Amino acid sequence: MQTETGAVALVAGASGMVGAELVRALAYGGEYRRVIALSRRPLSMESPRLVNRILRFENLETDLRGVACDDAYCCLGTTLRAAGSPQAFRAVDHDLVLRFARFAQAAGARTLVVVSAAGAAPEARNFYLKVKGQTELALEALRLRSLHLMQPSLLLGPRAQWRPAEALGRLLMPLCNPLLLGRYQQWRAISARTVAAAMVAAARSGRVGVHRHTWRSLRDLGRTTKTAARM
Repeated sequence: MQTETGAVALVAGASGMVGAELVRALAYGGEYRRVIALSRRPLSMESPRLVNRILRFENLETDLRGVACDDAYCCLGTTLRAAGSPQAFRAVDHDLVLRFARFAQAAGARTLVVVSAAGAAPEARNFYLKVKGQTELALEALRLRSLHLMQPSLLLGPRAQWRPAEALGRLLMPLCNPLLLGRYQQWRAISARTVAAAMVAAARSGRVGVHRHTWRSLRDLGRTTKTAARM
């Protein structure tokens, strides 16, 4: 099922690694007549379909009063190191994600596609994965018509900020990917561009209910979008 012609997409976290790839795919694709990209700073790309709204997410409801959308995409997220404290991390990856989801639902979104993380679980010992899991449960409780939770592991692609540990991981993980089999396959590294393509395909699918996508599903969905783009 194709997304309806003339539909509007709302994207949060448009300036991040996945968000930038997603906005590019949506703005140059044929699924939407308008793509409203939310970011804290101006985006470097332009397109007739793209509307870049610069805002402070603390003022989300006020700054976007009157905005309506059909599908919503959430690429909001940070790291413990960048946030500075567990409380600040949770404020973004849990509270802000939920705030955006509730706004999108009120704005008419029937489909929400969210970047989460491989291994996300509310009972996880790892704080990062525990918060991600709690966020997923809270999103499910909103009972959207369609909720897609994308669960990538290490993301491959250029970052605005230099992170030595991640840079080393990006060099080694492609070599390790073939060794991660069975239940460990979800931990394979994947490109941000593939995740973005998978998000587009997930919304386009028209599937109702809650769906979690780990490495294999992300890869297969991403290939679907690339195939459609060539047709």
